[in-house]
Amino acid sequence: MPITVLDHPLAAHYLTLLRDKSTEPAKFRTLTKKLTLLLIVEATRGLTTVPATVETPMEAYSGRKLGGGLIAVPILRAGLGMLDPLLELFPDVSVGYIGLERDHATAVAASYYAKLPPKIGGRTTLVLDPMLATGGSASNAIARIKEAGAGPILMLSIVAAPEGVARLNEDHPDVAVFSAGLDRELNDRKYILPGLGDFGDRLYGTEPID
Repeated sequence: MPITVLDHPLAAHYLTLLRDKSTEPAKFRTLTKKLTLLLIVEATRGLTTVPATVETPMEAYSGRKLGGGLIAVPILRAGLGMLDPLLELFPDVSVGYIGLERDHATAVAASYYAKLPPKIGGRTTLVLDPMLATGGSASNAIARIKEAGAGPILMLSIVAAPEGVARLNEDHPDVAVFSAGLDRELNDRKYILPGLGDFGDRLYGTEPID
């Protein structure tokens, strides 16, 4: 599926501030939350709703409620920064975790942890990974989620590279990708350009990239 890139003045504003190398971790986390909220609203436009009748203080009202449960799977550790805003909008969501650690020399990610909800079958799953670079980590995570029997899968990222989008389109053409920004390319170290550096390091105030 083609990537959907947020087209909203607030998204452009937040993303510019997020990219700024002088943005401190506390502000970085706040901006991540705001951008993620915008992404979630866009990505979940197609969720199924069911008829529901409630009593207002004045009379009965026939409206609609969400039908079916959602699953969120943040890719550790950086994806955790996108989880809280999802829980605010969907407090009943089931949460799974997939841990992938990138070797900075080879740019290959190795799995060190995976825990998915036991009743994942058929439910819409939102994969949270802020940096879609090569697409290798996301592709591996999505493959594992599919093996568990998930329904439709939505991939949410803060910034994506064309290489990562192409990889997902090749490996998982049924997965819809949503991002706040589609950047130019990867450098020789497989970092996104112009990008915003190492997302996890900036989110948690740990060591920056060399």
